[in-house]
Amino acid sequence: MQDLKAAPDGQVADAVKDNWVDTTAPAWTRPYLRLSRADRPIGTWLLLLPCWWGLTLAMLHDQQASWHDLWIAVGCGFGAWLMRGAGCTWNDITDRDFDGSVDRTRSRPIPSGQVSVRGAVIWMCLQSLLAFGILLTFNLAAIALGILALLPVAIYPFAKRFTWWPQVFLGLAFNWGALLAWTAHSGALEAPAVVLYLAGIAWTLFYDTIYAHQDTEDDALIGIKSTARLFGDKSPAWLRRFLMATVGLMGLAVIFTALPQANVMAMVLVLAGPWAMGWHMAWQLRGLDIEDSAKLLQLFRANRDTGMIPLFFFVAALLV
Repeated sequence: MQDLKAAPDGQVADAVKDNWVDTTAPAWTRPYLRLSRADRPIGTWLLLLPCWWGLTLAMLHDQQASWHDLWIAVGCGFGAWLMRGAGCTWNDITDRDFDGSVDRTRSRPIPSGQVSVRGAVIWMCLQSLLAFGILLTFNLAAIALGILALLPVAIYPFAKRFTWWPQVFLGLAFNWGALLAWTAHSGALEAPAVVLYLAGIAWTLFYDTIYAHQDTEDDALIGIKSTARLFGDKSPAWLRRFLMATVGLMGLAVIFTALPQANVMAMVLVLAGPWAMGWHMAWQLRGLDIEDSAKLLQLFRANRDTGMIPLFFFVAALLV
């Protein structure tokens, strides 16, 4: 077995090369920033983009915008960074006995000895409190949804121990922002936001199944379940199903959002969003090789652009 300790500089195995944490952050902060995955920003994007989808579609739905919407967008950005960090810290606390047995994760701060469990708990609470402060600037309905979001966040790290579908629980947690940001704008949770949320869950099943294929051998040895292990060689067929579900559900969400109010050009633009997103997901499938870990990580990270594509069309529809 390989040495379970991290490299002397403390870098994590799957971090982005030459990231700002490893190169410019003060040395004493690096273990904690690595706990928050600040050296791997893709997770923050995947948490943030559904927030921005929900906000832009809510604005399109009622044809209203205010300066507070700008704060909602910015607040979601800070909140996504903080809550992604808190969630990852919680994940590493609960998985500390597993992470040391997996090649990709044994260099993380807790199993490598850079951060104690007590220090990680304090860091998690600090991030959560800061995020809660941002949440308090939203309306009461959004605050309630934000508090309720803690439930799927708390459950997710344990899901891979009792179900072959832990990616569903990740989707429930990571796409909650679609509900929250819509409600922060409108003051009420409405049907298009729920359909958008379901589309985001299907998207999460797509990208996180790709991601989970990196660990299938180690996961099998230690008894961790995942959709990647469940599907095996049939993963491409399942990923196509998740692609179609993502595009179809997002298409329904934008129709429910825009049909009563939007002009023809806005409707064309907003419908082009899920269509173009689907083509980007299809491009990922064409390059998929479940035996190539480097390619799997590259495709997973490409989902930042996948989620940006519909956002671009939603914003364009708002402007016409």
